Amino acid sequence: MVIRYQGKEIPPDHVLCETLGAAQADQQTTTDDGSATLTPRIEGATRRASPTHVDERGRLFEVYSRDWFPDDEPVEHVYVTTLRPGIVKGWGLHERHVDRYFLISGEMQVVLYDVRPDSPSCGKLSVITLGPENRQLLRIPAYVWHADVNIGETEAVLLNMPTMIYDYRNPDKHRLPPDTPLIPYDFGGRPGW
Repeated sequence: MVIRYQGKEIPPDHVLCETLGAAQADQQTTTDDGSATLTPRIEGATRRASPTHVDERGRLFEVYSRDWFPDDEPVEHVYVTTLRPGIVKGWGLHERHVDRYFLISGEMQVVLYDVRPDSPSCGKLSVITLGPENRQLLRIPAYVWHADVNIGETEAVLLNMPTMIYDYRNPDKHRLPPDTPLIPYDFGGRPGW
């Protein structure tokens, strides 16, 4: 790599060339008009924004409406899970059901990795940040690995509305550890399973 500094070519063994040669350039995070760019879309993973409405009494935000996703996927089971600050939950994959996440409080990232052979996004990774400024219902398709990490300072409270009743005898869940080399994502050594 040839690097020029103030019009002069810098020798390849100079510390400037060595450090820039090892560096990774930032990727675009906003458009020219200031809108956030999105990580690659995972086919079938959909999001529906849920703005918070505030008045002198408090706040209101919608969690789910069948009209948002007219795909006839039923709400069969609803549960809440929490995630402590700095902790990772995942990787998990379901074969028979779709997850629908809605973050009630806290801040977290959901990392998706598509391994479906027939998907246009097979091999793609997507990182979605959820929080009070970015409330949304996130649909996670079957056969997409997903992991959650609390990036806030308080316990995150997550509502899930999967499309199947939980089968206690035969759970529809496969797991990999957060640090698996099979998925190209690094949680920076954060604890979890």
